[in-house]
Amino acid sequence: MALAGCPDSFLHHPYYQDDVDRTSCRTREASFQASCSHNSSNNQDDDVDLEALVNDMNSSFDSLYSVCCNQSETAPLIQNGQPACNQRTSSRTNSPQPTSPRQKLQRSQPMHILAVRRLQKEDQFRTSSLPAIPNPFPELCSPASSPVLTPSSMPQNPPTHNHVIKVFSEDGTSKAIELPSDLTARDVCQLLIYQCHCVDDNSWTLVEHHPHLGLERCLEDHEFVLHVQSTWTLGNESRLLFRKNFAKYEFFKHPVSFFPEQMVSCCQELNGSNPHSQLMQNFLNSSSCPEIQGSLHVKELGKKSWKKLCVYLRRSGLYFSSKGASKEPRHLQLLADIEDNNIFLLKAGKKTYSAPTDYGFCIKPIKMKNEAKDLRLFCAEDEPSRTCWTTAFRLFKYGIILYQNFRIPQQRKTLLSHFSTPARSISENSLVAMDFSGQTGRVIEDPAEAQSAAMEEGQTWRKRGQRMNTLGSSSPLHPSTLSHTIHRTQPWFHGRITRKEAHSMIEKQGPVDGLFLLRDSQSNPKTFVLTLYCQLKIRHFQILPCEENGQHVFSLDDGNTRFTDLIQLVEFYQLNRGILPCKLKHYCAQISL
Repeated sequence: MALAGCPDSFLHHPYYQDDVDRTSCRTREASFQASCSHNSSNNQDDDVDLEALVNDMNSSFDSLYSVCCNQSETAPLIQNGQPACNQRTSSRTNSPQPTSPRQKLQRSQPMHILAVRRLQKEDQFRTSSLPAIPNPFPELCSPASSPVLTPSSMPQNPPTHNHVIKVFSEDGTSKAIELPSDLTARDVCQLLIYQCHCVDDNSWTLVEHHPHLGLERCLEDHEFVLHVQSTWTLGNESRLLFRKNFAKYEFFKHPVSFFPEQMVSCCQELNGSNPHSQLMQNFLNSSSCPEIQGSLHVKELGKKSWKKLCVYLRRSGLYFSSKGASKEPRHLQLLADIEDNNIFLLKAGKKTYSAPTDYGFCIKPIKMKNEAKDLRLFCAEDEPSRTCWTTAFRLFKYGIILYQNFRIPQQRKTLLSHFSTPARSISENSLVAMDFSGQTGRVIEDPAEAQSAAMEEGQTWRKRGQRMNTLGSSSPLHPSTLSHTIHRTQPWFHGRITRKEAHSMIEKQGPVDGLFLLRDSQSNPKTFVLTLYCQLKIRHFQILPCEENGQHVFSLDDGNTRFTDLIQLVEFYQLNRGILPCKLKHYCAQISL
């Protein structure tokens, strides 16, 4: 079969013959010459000299091979993802022998470059199914390293290791949880809230507690839990506590109650004209220089004695004056740095350290070498002064990060976290007295009218209870029985705890106005006590049981306002202040992990 458009001589060319004997070189040369003579005699128009053309191509390939060899000394050739060797074969050193055109051609494939063919023979020792990646930085490789990146030489991400920590509650129960190394204190609180089905009112926190030192502090929300735990000394009884702290960010809402004017230098310089809104801006602005000043009892290092000094807290550290109240630099001596220390509250300071007052705090290094020598102990005269010192220390250390931690719960209302639960906390702005006697409800703004409406509602509940009493039911679900037991299921009721334990619980959970709890009375077993924190004081109000028309009721104001059970009493004083100094806002909660 002839090819269209091609001379007849190409049909007899050895390149297109399938049955050529490759073993005999003479036969191939004779066939090639016969075909060339036949082409010149029969086809006058085809004047192409194939032998000269092949020789020219071989010479060009040889020159190309020499250029490639010269370039390979500086940059290795790449063939199919493999580096080519720079060595020449021994055949290259010998002078090339004259070969026939048929020896330079291969059947059924294009003509190969001789240099590439030789490099392939020399590179048979490397086999790889994956293409190698050229190293963009060969100068960083060691002499024995390859300039090509292989999968085994590429950097691998270090595996993340989880760690198990144990968190304790106030009643001594604990829970072990597995955490990655990058989990913050806020994340751990959200996880515990989700697992323990707690009410998420943005007040839960982790507390770093050192019982052998009598120290504790609330972890900041941005701190890494495992990093804090790694700074503890091995063999001690340090632990993490899960509890509420309502006063953690209260200074952003009411800064004046946390920073008295006589203790803040910027307020004194402006003679009290500094607006309350600018007080926190001075602390958060790193360019401003507020200063806390006052007298503190300072424990001398290596001694049991305490000395009263004039102390100044600045951004650079805590100083005391060696000459009275002088602020001259030559009279100020450094007591503690802020960056490398944390501030703790002192628990049972009189018993452990012979402290002169109960309002002590401690500045503890993050990494201690000697616990007995590295602690700097201080005592204030009262609780407001101690709160001012500790709050200013936190602001100087963390600055704007504290305000960001304070704003996160407000932002999280729109973007619910994975572990968050709906907040059901009672606040002053979420409950109001309503009147539904008309066609539409209205808000009762007059306090006297709200109190009368609450009394009418109480009368309605009592009448309903009297109707139930006429049935004479002896069931344990009888209203008269429920009124004395239903309050025990509430989180704000803590049973038979002492007055001292109630004080301790309120102080631990951040004393803010409206923080309360209910407990059984120790002096009179049939009565109850409302413990309330307001205006820097903890007060106790006795709840007396009364009997009206054969039914037991409870009253806080000698029978003027009566309630069928304690739940109704708490809900009423969350809406109305009544005889209390403030409304009930937050309750002390204690959970078991």
